[in-house]
Amino acid sequence: MPSWPLNQWYVAAYSQEVGDDLLGRTICDEPLVMYRTSDGEVVALADRCVHRRFPLSMSNRVDDMIVCGYHGFTYDKGGQCVAAPAQKRIPRTARVPSFVVHELDGFVWVWIGDADRADTALIPRAPWLDDPRYTTVRGMEPLKARYGLLVDNLLDLSHETYLHGGYIGTPEVAETPITTEVDEEANVVYVSRHMADAECPSLYSKSTGIEGRITRWQDIEYHPPCLYLLHSRIAPVGVLPPADGPDDQAFHVEVAYAITPETEHSTHDFWMVARDFALDDQEISTFLAENNRTVVLQDVTALDVLEVVVEGEKDSYQELSINIDTGGLAARRLLKKLVDEGNAPAPQTTATTDAPAVPAPTSGDPVPTA
Repeated sequence: MPSWPLNQWYVAAYSQEVGDDLLGRTICDEPLVMYRTSDGEVVALADRCVHRRFPLSMSNRVDDMIVCGYHGFTYDKGGQCVAAPAQKRIPRTARVPSFVVHELDGFVWVWIGDADRADTALIPRAPWLDDPRYTTVRGMEPLKARYGLLVDNLLDLSHETYLHGGYIGTPEVAETPITTEVDEEANVVYVSRHMADAECPSLYSKSTGIEGRITRWQDIEYHPPCLYLLHSRIAPVGVLPPADGPDDQAFHVEVAYAITPETEHSTHDFWMVARDFALDDQEISTFLAENNRTVVLQDVTALDVLEVVVEGEKDSYQELSINIDTGGLAARRLLKKLVDEGNAPAPQTTATTDAPAVPAPTSGDPVPTA
């Protein structure tokens, strides 16, 4: 069984990525081909022709259909083969699986699992990413590491001090304790670090214009398995939030990551930075896009190295965890719970013949701890 939860929503693409052209992308070991129909609907099909397994993403779009680039098998948007070479009768089994998709907050979400269980109400929200009151820059980097390593990385931001010094890291990040809370019912991990008097990192000083020391808040929400939200608040020292009402004296930066497994050892690292200031300043947008990508690539480099180390020592190394790891450990626990719930084999139905029914397993496979 896979190490990620099945019967869950995962970000497959940004909405702006899916258009007339065929887009191939592997999500949770499922090769998909995506495109947008003439009426704007996003389609996601298995990226393999049923005939000889040629990738449909390397084939041709004709109207709202895909014509396989190898032998011409033609599929409608539901995955049904509607034409085959040299014969009029189409085999009944000539179809490719289709996947449930839903667009929300600038993402194309895909349901990996039993289509009958797909519920759009379960998709976590990040509405500011598609809100005119914010300006957002975004990107996606391939990570040659398991998705759990990126979850660990993002739930413990103390590494900013050491890995991202000169960009977003300052001494106060590693020096300040965190608080961790878990909503077991909603499956959400909350991690907060509030710094009352901190150095202003260059990413914020150059984008906000603040000089001197700052009040800096980092409030994390992790919605397993896919969506990570970091609510950042930056204000000059002494500017405290009101007891209630809008906090209009601070700069707000909403950072989001969609952590989507590609395979057991690779991940799609979608990243976004939304701000509520200087909305029309293209120079600031360019600065934030370039500098945040640099920060993301620093993580990518470190985690690609760590993947090799972890894979080589997975049977012989005992991890050491301390207080800064409480958020990451809580995330691992929730992920394991979702894996056990979503990946457990379905109970077998009553046999219809005289042969005895085979008992269904009582639990899912054990989950590797990255």
